[in-house]
Amino acid sequence: MSNSIDSNRRDFLKSSVKTAAGLAALSGVTFLSRPEKVFGANDRVRVAVCGLRGRGKDHIEGYSHLPNVEIAALCDIDEEVLNRRRGEVGGTVKTFGDVRKLLEDKSIDAISIATPNHWHALMAIWACQAGKDVYVEKPLSHNFWEGKQLVNAASKYNRMVQHGTQIRSAPALQEATAGLRDGRLVGDVYLARGLCFKRRDTIGHTPTEPVPHGVDYDLWTGPAPLKPFTRNRFHYNWHWIWDTGNGDLGNQGIHQVDVARWGLGLRFPTRISAIGGHFMFDDDQETPNVLSCAFEFDLSDGKRKMMEFEVRHWTTNGEAEVGRGNLVDTKHKFFGHHNVIGNIFYGSNGYLATGDEDASSYEVWDRDGHSGSHQHASGDHFANFIDCVRSRKKENLTAPIEEGHISCALVHLANTSYRLGRSLRFDPDTQTVVGDDEANRLLRDQDRGYRSPFVVPEEV
Repeated sequence: MSNSIDSNRRDFLKSSVKTAAGLAALSGVTFLSRPEKVFGANDRVRVAVCGLRGRGKDHIEGYSHLPNVEIAALCDIDEEVLNRRRGEVGGTVKTFGDVRKLLEDKSIDAISIATPNHWHALMAIWACQAGKDVYVEKPLSHNFWEGKQLVNAASKYNRMVQHGTQIRSAPALQEATAGLRDGRLVGDVYLARGLCFKRRDTIGHTPTEPVPHGVDYDLWTGPAPLKPFTRNRFHYNWHWIWDTGNGDLGNQGIHQVDVARWGLGLRFPTRISAIGGHFMFDDDQETPNVLSCAFEFDLSDGKRKMMEFEVRHWTTNGEAEVGRGNLVDTKHKFFGHHNVIGNIFYGSNGYLATGDEDASSYEVWDRDGHSGSHQHASGDHFANFIDCVRSRKKENLTAPIEEGHISCALVHLANTSYRLGRSLRFDPDTQTVVGDDEANRLLRDQDRGYRSPFVVPEEV
């Protein structure tokens, strides 16, 4: 194929000067004076999906049923996966092994990023600089500083950037969070609790081995340090390696972290503490599989609110009927009866619990344990993104990148507290940890660093 991984890799290796020039072309300067594209009623939005193996397939399916949306390009570093998805999409879809080549295509209106975490921010920033709108999967950043840079890029280049916390598009949760913040549902909410109890088995130990045929492992590694190839550093299990993932707090947990903060109506915390460990298994996993997090928020009136979050990867119990299939509607029970995924909000007049993984339902109990208000309704996050690409109204994004960054900040702060073994005090105004240079370095991954030329820019 004309845009094959092998040909892209040869082009990339021919000249580092040419590569640098190509990256300079993504500075965004040439796009600042370009008029915004105005979509007519029958104009198609041309979308490219990047990262195709797991969540990327969901992206393809999500866009494929939307009217006047064309999946115009696919991008992946694995030729086998790329060819398989090309066959599934069919038509004249373009294929790319290197996202930089894709971003040179001026016919692409938006890119949808479903790559591993360590690529999210850089790929999204490059896309903004190239004049593309962006849907970026959760978490939008591998570290806190990357998130700030992406927010800056979205603003500077006036891009629609949607974060992949799709719960925010569920009408049931929009209704619930509004009722929590104005006191209608459970009174004065003082505590939110997030649950991420997923039955996950050991990943075992995997040896170093040759890179599979058709895989550009150098490009897959991108901004991260280049380590010898093992299966546990590659498909999916990269979530449990610090260089590329953020543990289940940043994988599944970011959804429930976001809902908890959304329901409380708060921004950055002022105190963060997290303890836990890697229990049960002797394997290659670096991130904790048990983690208890606490966040404290100082309010302008001198009061405080609390947020708790817990990750468990093995035997667990249910809480507030979350995950047991009897929350609102047994027909909509979240798959896997061993999993307990959701949120609980505690107020002066009772408590509210959200339902399955996508939190498309909620139920309210009074102080005596009697069930009252409930709702079940899901939404379409991809459709919301496309609507905003057409309208150019950022205020209509249900999960704008600014909100995603704040929720991801809680993930990064909790992981930093866990890794350093101490509580942190955070200044929301300066967005730094007070009196802790080591923590601030970790929030930038400064010790890990970036591998040239895959560097998140200091100036976007």
